[in-house]
Amino acid sequence: MSTQKEIQQKADTVGENGLRLDTEKAEQIVDALNTDLADAYVLYHQLHKHHWNVEGAEFLEIHRFLQEVYEDVEDAADELAERLQALGGVPHASMTALAENATVEAEDEDVYDIRTSLSNDLEMMGDMIESYRQHVELAEGLGDYATSEMLREQLETVEEHAHHIEHYLENDTLVLESATN
Repeated sequence: MSTQKEIQQKADTVGENGLRLDTEKAEQIVDALNTDLADAYVLYHQLHKHHWNVEGAEFLEIHRFLQEVYEDVEDAADELAERLQALGGVPHASMTALAENATVEAEDEDVYDIRTSLSNDLEMMGDMIESYRQHVELAEGLGDYATSEMLREQLETVEEHAHHIEHYLENDTLVLESATN
């Protein structure tokens, strides 16, 4: 094993890219995508926590739903990282960098009832939806239509998951009140 370490590209830099996008424009988009990447990993870990800790009559359905959502978020994070690397950037990869660059705030380590947990997920998704919309406009305005399209597709997925969480949070249930006492 070699003991030499050669840095190929420093973090927080943007180099030339084969996509022929001007470096100044690429820097703005890379910064936005790194924010989305950091936010995605915060959401991913929170969803995973809720997947592990869900209890109650609707356990299995919600457990499976949360797994589907965190898998979609993980796929989106991978796509974000690959795109910003293609633009000449360096994806945030350390837990420190991800935590420092996330604009969403994760819930603490305590375990909450599933209604509170889902409400917290919905709140985080709402913040990310707003950020995605801004970043779609940014990429579009800078002429990076491929990034804009990728973000639109991810936005649609996050909105769909948020909509499903809204349904879970409705008061209507098949579970009788007597069953919860």
